[in-house]
Amino acid sequence: MTVTTYSPEETIAFAEKVGRLLRGGDVVAYRGGLGAGKTTFTRGLSLGMGLGDDVTSPTFALVNEYRGAHISLIHFDMYRINGGADLETTGFYDYMDEYTVIAVEWSENIADALPKDCIYIDIKRVDDNTRTITLQGDERFAVFGN
Repeated sequence: MTVTTYSPEETIAFAEKVGRLLRGGDVVAYRGGLGAGKTTFTRGLSLGMGLGDDVTSPTFALVNEYRGAHISLIHFDMYRINGGADLETTGFYDYMDEYTVIAVEWSENIADALPKDCIYIDIKRVDDNTRTITLQGDERFAVFGN
């Protein structure tokens, strides 16, 4: 399904709805260029998961953790990751469990390592405020229609 948002606030609001449907073990794989809104979308996911909106880009840290009482969100930036050996150093596999949702920016850099049941979020920047967001996932996300 594809939606168009016309402000960062609309992007966050849509992502918040998606976040309410997430469960431990989910991997959210972002695809989109620089400035597309991946971190903004993650802010909405975090809100929907009940973790708050204090989300920052993991560009320099590679990974940011947002811990909750019952579920956590782990936010990766794979921009500088160029293969399996690099991926191992991030701790990516260590975070995969039934209490954790993983959100991956630049997921195309680790496409071979992503689970088959990944939730894909493609974000295309139309202009300063407008984004076209395409979500591919399982039946949970059918509530959004087409």
